[in-house]
Amino acid sequence: MTERDYYEILGIAKTSSADEIKKAYRQMAMKYHPDRNPNNKEAEAKFKEAAEAYEVLSDAEKRARYDRFGHSGMKRGQDFHDFQNADDVFNIFGDFFTNSGLGGTIFEQMFGGRTQQRQRRSDGSEQGADLKMQLGLTLEEIAKGVEKKINIKKLVPCSQCHGRGATDTSSFENCTTCHGAGELREVSRTVFGQFMNIQQCPRCHGDGRMIKNPCKECNGEGRVRGESTLKVNIPAGVSNEHYVPMQGQGNAGRRGGPPGDLMVAIREVEDEIFVRNGNDVLLDLFITFPEAALGTEIEIPTLIGRSKLKIESGTQNGTILRMREKGIPSINGYSIGDQLVRINIVIPSKLTSKEKEMIRTLEQSENFSHRSGKSSSGKGLYAKVKNLFI
Repeated sequence: MTERDYYEILGIAKTSSADEIKKAYRQMAMKYHPDRNPNNKEAEAKFKEAAEAYEVLSDAEKRARYDRFGHSGMKRGQDFHDFQNADDVFNIFGDFFTNSGLGGTIFEQMFGGRTQQRQRRSDGSEQGADLKMQLGLTLEEIAKGVEKKINIKKLVPCSQCHGRGATDTSSFENCTTCHGAGELREVSRTVFGQFMNIQQCPRCHGDGRMIKNPCKECNGEGRVRGESTLKVNIPAGVSNEHYVPMQGQGNAGRRGGPPGDLMVAIREVEDEIFVRNGNDVLLDLFITFPEAALGTEIEIPTLIGRSKLKIESGTQNGTILRMREKGIPSINGYSIGDQLVRINIVIPSKLTSKEKEMIRTLEQSENFSHRSGKSSSGKGLYAKVKNLFI
């Protein structure tokens, strides 16, 4: 429990209303949320501190006790994990704080206990943890959609005891410490009233049962380290912020508990020739001066195969040509992006004497005397598109 003033933590006055307290907490939580501050221990500490302050000040009874007695009035032989009104802290933002479906809210991941209690079943089994992995995809695979095989190292059910933790049911007996409840309850009476402290049984770790003869293969866990190969169907149009959920493919549950889920996060592999911007892609095309001046037709690569592109005569350096629907489909399949081709005119670095003489001859002609190098066609489009990709 922090010893800092709760009102100071949230930056509010002692006369603040319930709505003002909630608003202040929301702003603090969004500012210091771990997803917005990865690997930032200071932000994580402030995030927990704000949650603790809100837990007390959002409850009228606790707030009154805090206002009268300060932090000493909040010490009841239990810590922040055991606050009875903690559901308000978890629910204030709804789905905002869910970690993309990866195993419950960020509160549950940070403070612990609550997820385990919810997942623990009456028979002592426990749900397996969710897993997350990254899957690298090329732009070509993203444009077409692809089926991938992945290898996952995870906890799998023990083959010797079939996930039970023991080879026969007679090996189980009720825990003599908690008498099968899986938890210990202690009632304490203070000047503030009667309080009940509930904690996990230290002997059976909340299972309620003990194993007299645990399986030698898994030491009574019902699961061992293993590996599995899975097929993942990736739809066209995905990007870095997408993931593919695979239910029941996470770690096996303890002692026969249900398995967790696997989240396959998409990681876009940098392409050697294409640059992605949304569903459009940019390709730099290098052509010679004669091709730009006289015009030509060139076969170029696209994400779905090679295609011919017509270069009009007089095409200027930096011109952007658009190839309709040669980009990446939208994830919902309603539209397809374009391929933008940026023209780069190659200037030879070495010339023969004959080539130099020919160029000097051309230099005297009227069409080659223009020194501004500007063109009304294409430059405006290039200026707009350039900032998108560079």
